[in-house]
Amino acid sequence: MPSSPIRKLVPFAEAAIKRGIKVYHLNIGQPDIESPECALKAVKENTMSLVAYPNSGGNESYRKGLAEYYRNININVDFTDIIITTGGSEALQLALGVTCDPGDEVIIMEPFYTNYNSFSLQNDVKLVPITTHIENGFALPSVEEFEKKITPRTRGILLCNPGNPTGVLYTREAIQQLGALAKKHGLYIYSDEVYREFCYTDEPHYSCMHLEGLEDNVILIDSVSKRYSLCGVRIGAIVSRNKAVMGAVMKFAQARLCSPQYGQIAGEAALKTPQSYFDKVRQEYMHRRDVLVSELQKMDGVICPNPMGAFYAVVQLPIDNADKFAQWLLEEFSYEGQTVMVAPAAGFYATPNTGLNQVRFAYVLKEEDLRNAMKCLAEALKVYPGRTK
Repeated sequence: MPSSPIRKLVPFAEAAIKRGIKVYHLNIGQPDIESPECALKAVKENTMSLVAYPNSGGNESYRKGLAEYYRNININVDFTDIIITTGGSEALQLALGVTCDPGDEVIIMEPFYTNYNSFSLQNDVKLVPITTHIENGFALPSVEEFEKKITPRTRGILLCNPGNPTGVLYTREAIQQLGALAKKHGLYIYSDEVYREFCYTDEPHYSCMHLEGLEDNVILIDSVSKRYSLCGVRIGAIVSRNKAVMGAVMKFAQARLCSPQYGQIAGEAALKTPQSYFDKVRQEYMHRRDVLVSELQKMDGVICPNPMGAFYAVVQLPIDNADKFAQWLLEEFSYEGQTVMVAPAAGFYATPNTGLNQVRFAYVLKEEDLRNAMKCLAEALKVYPGRTK
């Protein structure tokens, strides 16, 4: 198993903090947005005298509530098409486990969420990357690029939309092209849509579940972590109209007994979150994005596309190596008693020696902290010994 590029620098950050350095954590997608009061209240006011095992598929009332949530965004599913999981991470692990044999292949656009690699290794599945490029905002590659990667062992295509780590948002037309490709070759689409509420265009989010004629092909991965800022409750969902897939998922779900009861209580109550909450959060993230991008684009040699979803940006810096730079920021650099923690982007690529001078920022801090962090970064780039231009 590889180390997480997001978390492997934690010891250096902890050491910096012990030295009295303030560290701005832009390395991890942990929002500082408060969780909805309705979710917290449901847990606080719960009066269970015994916390028993929930159903392996998830509490029925929660699944029925989720089905209604999906129907409200034109994803027509029944509660029997939903199994509650221990985070979106387990949902993807289950999806790969029930659809792939050892040695099978899944096509993925890189850079991708680094734990996809860990999940595939756990299931002895090979990720086959198609590199996307910072110069065109990490846009979806052409159908021809996908065709080149398809082999007899290919089982599906894995995508995250809106995307972690790049913030890319795929259009309706792009998703439909992928759908046609999946239909042509009989492939699954594993669609990670945990950032659905964070789209920064006027067009509504277009889900792979909206694709017609692919009811048996699409497997939706979802989570409450980012949508409701409930990362710690570890509740997600796997959703598919494919009855054979969901029957197999249930066997896996039974083997791990159940997902957390209190997490499900919070997740179910969160369905009552008013639209005003999402409107406010969306505006806040758009503002933070604009602050981050504006400050980065002022720095010489920095390339930063404008993210259109989620709350991440992959940025190219004028440095020799992002791993070295990230560690140097924490071990040797400070500006007015402050420094920045970033995630080196090479760990988000499967192709060796790719993304070596790129980092991922998670703009999950308030404006003042973001501006201070960007000031630190600008000063760091002026004095970093490995600056390239």
